[in-house]
Amino acid sequence: MRHTLFVTGTDTDAGKTVVSCALLRALAAQGIAACGFKPVASGAEPQGAGLASADALALRAASAPGATLDEINPICFAPAIAPHLAAAAAGQSIDPARMKRAHAVLAVRYPVIVAEGAGGWLTPLGDSLLLGDWVAQQGWPVLLVVRIRLGCLNHALLTAEAIQSRGARLAGWVANLAPPPSEQAQAMINSLSARLGAPLWTQQGLADAPAAAIRSLFGR
Repeated sequence: MRHTLFVTGTDTDAGKTVVSCALLRALAAQGIAACGFKPVASGAEPQGAGLASADALALRAASAPGATLDEINPICFAPAIAPHLAAAAAGQSIDPARMKRAHAVLAVRYPVIVAEGAGGWLTPLGDSLLLGDWVAQQGWPVLLVVRIRLGCLNHALLTAEAIQSRGARLAGWVANLAPPPSEQAQAMINSLSARLGAPLWTQQGLADAPAAAIRSLFGR
């Protein structure tokens, strides 16, 4: 089994890292050596001679051993703003070929890669490329994390439509019941379940899922 799953969200702070780490730990419990991958990150803090993204650190902690932080997160910027704006502020640009090479290095060593996006599906990488376009080019199935709160129905349906319009496969979606709880949370989940056309996963479901169910996210 050699697969990559891309985890996106309806927005920043939707819960992508929490879900990605839960999936990595679930794969480890099934005896599958999986590694997290954060192609590009912003909002990083100084660490040693470089920068460290909190998301990348969490992914490394949940991954099978062996990958360095730079391998998990090859492109990293300090400002907590959109990555292409952070790159411009640093006098740099985001090189999609560099992200692809970094993924290829990990894919040789790990049978499963859980790749986490930055922001939402249509986060710009530069003047002419969106993150979702790049992911669709890779052919990776997509897991959508939806933070259940006011406005999530519109955000989730728009994101699902954008994923599918680019030819990517929406493999499933996660209902992130982050606080504060909403009295209408279950009604919103039911509404999305009826409209998204992809399997619903809960965070607990990811943690408890058997290997066959996890593999279904990859289309196997």
